[in-house]
Amino acid sequence: MILTYIGIFLVSVGVLFLFLGALGIVRMPDVYTRLQAGTKATTLGALGTIIGVGLIQPEWFWKTLIIAIFIAISNPISSHALARGSYKSGIKPFLKDDDGIDTYADVEDEEVDR
Repeated sequence: MILTYIGIFLVSVGVLFLFLGALGIVRMPDVYTRLQAGTKATTLGALGTIIGVGLIQPEWFWKTLIIAIFIAISNPISSHALARGSYKSGIKPFLKDDDGIDTYADVEDEEVDR
């Protein structure tokens, strides 16, 4: 009975983090901050939701634990690959100074030697 309440709490927290991650993807200005918002929040949200379901349905716990481990490993790796690909393709981060003026003109292009 107590595991059910803990599971419901984890699912609720997970859904909240998934919502905040989706909101971050919509609100952020460039690909790098969108990746961070999407990866950090949705990883925690998915882990909370999946482990919560495993606690609500104890016969599924080991399966949900394996899924959670896979998500915890693959989400940061895929986010890193997307960010690296974006950087290598020349997508620059969105930069603003204190006056709200775009500072792309002040940033010199660096050659990537890889």
